[in-house]
Amino acid sequence: MKIAFLFPGQGAQRQNMGKSFYENDADSRAVFDSVKTVTGIDACDLIFKDNDELNNTRYTQIAMVATGIAMLKAVEKTGLKADICAGLSLGEYEALYLSGAISADDAIAIVDKRGQYMSEIKGGAMSAVLSLDNDTIKSIVDNIDGCWVANYNCPGQTVISGTKEAVALAGEKLKEAGAKRVLPLKVSGAFHSGLMKEAGEKLAKVLDDIKIKDIQIPYVANVNAQIVTDKDEIKKNLIEQVSGSVHLEQSIRKMIEWGVDTFVEIGPGKTMAGFIKKIDSQVKIFNIEEYADVENVCSRILEAR
Repeated sequence: MKIAFLFPGQGAQRQNMGKSFYENDADSRAVFDSVKTVTGIDACDLIFKDNDELNNTRYTQIAMVATGIAMLKAVEKTGLKADICAGLSLGEYEALYLSGAISADDAIAIVDKRGQYMSEIKGGAMSAVLSLDNDTIKSIVDNIDGCWVANYNCPGQTVISGTKEAVALAGEKLKEAGAKRVLPLKVSGAFHSGLMKEAGEKLAKVLDDIKIKDIQIPYVANVNAQIVTDKDEIKKNLIEQVSGSVHLEQSIRKMIEWGVDTFVEIGPGKTMAGFIKKIDSQVKIFNIEEYADVENVCSRILEAR
């Protein structure tokens, strides 16, 4: 048995995510409390109280990464360990923490700036393309200025991103090519498109001040779906990731090819689990969203192992 830990990205956030961890595990609680020291933002107010900021890119990224790392603190105590890890876009920072490459404080500090830089770039649009193969989508999108493939999620679901005009034009051409539906997404920006290049360039300066440590657990990079064991590749990957395509489907296939047969999604929702089922229905998939899930899921996997 080889086990992969996975972490969802922006869009999976919800009010009170991680609250049961905060209430039941001292180390998890310390992660949430540390956010104020690192960024000046009170994570408990942001996540555990009703407000509109949780869905604001400027703050969503901090909330998601803090929650994922807090959950990991509880999982680590069970003795269940990952052989490899990956995250969906933003979730890659939790994977990097798990890999040993960056500290929890550094992960939170980086995404604080990442969220700020990405939220400063206004305009643009994103749409989900359903039931059309990746090659056809890419061939159409590559011929439209201002449009890019943002996410390869799973067979039958790909996301495009760019200017509103370019995404609308691409949508028309993709439907003509056989897409079952092209659904506009409710987003605040054109994430993972060339419009975000400036945000990536700003993030590069932040990463220059971060100490990257040796990787203890390999991770699969979003930008190329390759297994990373060399710490010198990390900064380049994270800079490119802001404006580059997220190759989730290819990353999952790479892990399965590597021998992974058990996936554990750690974080709110079951987004990634849904994608994996469409990629390979034979692998085992577990989700950890609440504190009670930790003992249940980890004990079942450890017994099977």
